[in-house]
Amino acid sequence: MLDFIRVLLSVLIPPLGVFFKVGIGVSFWVNILLTILGYIPGLVHAIWILASRRS
Repeated sequence: MLDFIRVLLSVLIPPLGVFFKVGIGVSFWVNILLTILGYIPGLVHAIWILASRRS
């Protein structure tokens, strides 16, 4: 259930989903930058972070 909420948050606001997965770190700031440059790059990065890292 928690993974579903993270994915939903990532679809709505990509940096929020990354924040809840990894906290404030390099991945979070990269996702902020990618989301500013375009929603799709930020979304792809967020889903990639959620899929590749274990809790």
